[in-house]
Amino acid sequence: MSVEIWPPIAPEHLKTAVETCQERELDWLVQELRETLTNLKHGLEDCYALLAPIDPGSTLVLSTPRNEIVKGHITRVGTRIVKGTIHLRLRTLPQQTLTINPDHPIHLAPLVTLHTLLTHSLDLLTMTLSFTYPTESSDPSLASDSASSKSRSSSPQLSSAAFLSSQLRLLSQSISESCAILKGPPLVTAADPSWTTRSIAPSHFDPPLTAAASNNNPGATPIPPVSFHLSIQESSIVLWLRSLEAAGAPVGFGTKLAFAIGTARRLEHDEADRMFGFCCAGEEHIGPMGSPGGVMPSSSSGRSTQTAGTGTKPQQQPQVDVFVREKVRVESADPSLLSLAAKLTALGHTLGLARRNLAAVMGEELED
Repeated sequence: MSVEIWPPIAPEHLKTAVETCQERELDWLVQELRETLTNLKHGLEDCYALLAPIDPGSTLVLSTPRNEIVKGHITRVGTRIVKGTIHLRLRTLPQQTLTINPDHPIHLAPLVTLHTLLTHSLDLLTMTLSFTYPTESSDPSLASDSASSKSRSSSPQLSSAAFLSSQLRLLSQSISESCAILKGPPLVTAADPSWTTRSIAPSHFDPPLTAAASNNNPGATPIPPVSFHLSIQESSIVLWLRSLEAAGAPVGFGTKLAFAIGTARRLEHDEADRMFGFCCAGEEHIGPMGSPGGVMPSSSSGRSTQTAGTGTKPQQQPQVDVFVREKVRVESADPSLLSLAAKLTALGHTLGLARRNLAAVMGEELED
């Protein structure tokens, strides 16, 4: 059994016909992707709005389950924690209340990086649309052209398809990084070790956290009694509280006796017997991707990218060896971040489908 084409086509003509058909299919797909990319842009704008600094912001409850070791609330506006009151009843410290200073808000570095990625994605998509699908000319001299000539002139060339493929790859990487920031580290892993250098500085609280130096070394760098560290995990804001003790702090005779006879014992946790080099520089000197703080120039779309700093030059502070006496984790689900994660995931799936279709027509392997 054989398959024949009727009427017969010469081999050289058949090859030309196949190439012409592939070019027409590619041009058609690129034109069809215009609506998809426009919808992607609208979706990214919605995501950008969810992270915009709009008052009154989101008020989140911070409370430990089944007890009142930590009880309070914080208010997030955009990428900052602008106010909050947290009551602490830690077993290793006296009861105290931490109040965030509204004049010195806390910048969340993961959200600042996420804000930068969303701004980059919007600018990238805007440039892609303007280059691949240029607007029709408004020159009156072209008004007499026929509809067919307009259609041919507005059809993108093969180079536009290659450009579109590369731009969609960059956009996919940006959206994947944004989703990874909101997802955070896996729940089964240990806590983020960045708490030793990126805990919130005492000056963010009103009154500021009092720091004490070691009695054996009065000239040593004083440390705050509590490490206050914020992170993002599963689209929720996670607060890590650690009661700190200087490694060189003396242990009283009564405490030693209580440990010896068993009337008192140290709290057990995964960081109980480890020594850490603690440097409470806070987030105020650290911008996204580790860059110095400040305000980056405005993007082409008119959106400014704000970093987590105050414009001051980073200051090096010496590390102090500390032990963690007590460790508490508090998680607060943020509805805006949950919605943002769902939208970004859906946009990533839509973009992935568009990239696979384009790669199949262009005869290329899809690169993740």
